[in-house]
Amino acid sequence: MSLTLSISHTFPQVKWPNFFKPTKPTLTFPIPNASSSHSLAQLSVGEDLPSNYGDCLPKPLLHLRRRAGVLLHPTSFRGPYGIGDLGQEAFRFIDWLHNAGCSVWQVLPLVPPGRKANEEGSPYSGQDANCGNTLLISLEELVQDGLLEKHELPQPIDAERVNFSVVADIKDPLITKAAERLISSEGELKTQLENFKRDPNISSWLEDAAYFAAIDDSLNTFSWYNWPEPLRNRHLVALEEIYQQKCDFINVFIAQQFLFQRQWQKIRNYAQSKGISIMGDMPIYVGYHSADVWANKKQFLLNRKGFPLLVSGVPPDAFSETGQLWGSPLYDWNSMEKDGYSWWIRRIQRAQNLFDEFRIDHFRGFAGFWAVPSEAKVALFGKWKVGPGMSLFDAIFRAVGRINIIAEDLGVITEDVVQLRKSIGAPGMAVLQFGFGSDADNPHLPHNHEWNQVVYTGTHDNDTIEGIKLSFIK
Repeated sequence: MSLTLSISHTFPQVKWPNFFKPTKPTLTFPIPNASSSHSLAQLSVGEDLPSNYGDCLPKPLLHLRRRAGVLLHPTSFRGPYGIGDLGQEAFRFIDWLHNAGCSVWQVLPLVPPGRKANEEGSPYSGQDANCGNTLLISLEELVQDGLLEKHELPQPIDAERVNFSVVADIKDPLITKAAERLISSEGELKTQLENFKRDPNISSWLEDAAYFAAIDDSLNTFSWYNWPEPLRNRHLVALEEIYQQKCDFINVFIAQQFLFQRQWQKIRNYAQSKGISIMGDMPIYVGYHSADVWANKKQFLLNRKGFPLLVSGVPPDAFSETGQLWGSPLYDWNSMEKDGYSWWIRRIQRAQNLFDEFRIDHFRGFAGFWAVPSEAKVALFGKWKVGPGMSLFDAIFRAVGRINIIAEDLGVITEDVVQLRKSIGAPGMAVLQFGFGSDADNPHLPHNHEWNQVVYTGTHDNDTIEGIKLSFIK
């Protein structure tokens, strides 16, 4: 699925009158003082103007330039094994963007998709906020690295849609084989793996993710809440036993993450060489069955047994009489503030490691969030609660500097959300499809767009332009 987007940063908002007929603006700039011997009044038509004549003209601000790009998740490339990957199609797409004059490629979350509870591979139901989706690893690139033989590659399959269980059956064994060969090898690639493991910005989340995956593989329960108490609460003796039992699994898991990182960084470096900025996507919440929650229980609103007290959602609106119940555990913002928001800082640092800029989904949750009792069946019974606001972003800016983020500010947006977004200098969003069939005041219509905004034809929640066209034909 691909959707176009444009990023407008250059001109102030203009309210266009009837039928979208803009009037040509008049720009007036002060004329610099000419020297006494060359006053403008003494110059004739065609003569040279003073050398400082252009000094007053506005200088282009590269970080505020007007840009255009495409939203396309790598799974949607035409891949040989039922899914797009980080191989040659990704490089060809970057070339296409460059030749088309685009400068942004936006992707959906690159995290491992949920494979339980009918999550259907959604990157918004991922099992770890920092790991990469190893199903995106290109088998052909592994052949180039000498970790697979060409004759080991499976027969290509042609599929219009991704069937994640089928793809996993095809690719997982070969990616595991490549990881095992890397672990037992010598040379530059093995050295890179060891450096990857020692990187403190990687190890801070990778070890927890590896242990979580190893336990999950051993027990195969619906949730970590159902694990034996010593594992559920991370007793050191229990974790040591898991390492002894699953040492090979843990090492392969880490090597697979390295292979994902290596292929993704090759793509990112190539994109940068072509002037393409890669924009990531960060859901504000994480899944309950994840290393993020299991290893950081104090950062979430859980009871003593580790079960969520409150979960995420949104209140009733024009699209749903009972609201939307997402079910993700909510953050304990007071606890997070006490330790300087370290969990969020690590997450932002990881995003900076992968992307040039990134969108934060449900940005409004930082100002005020809808909290639903975990036993509720619908979101209707939730309440609004105060979010961390500028306190969170002040801590992030102190730790990592300014960050290039886009605020997803769709839905129920109040003034505190608008002010928070403006305070951190983040552009908001507009979606053209949301403006169809409504009155002229709809903020998604072009004449109502703001100067600092990312405008989409549609997002992952909408149909593509091609899909809309086909629906009209039918």
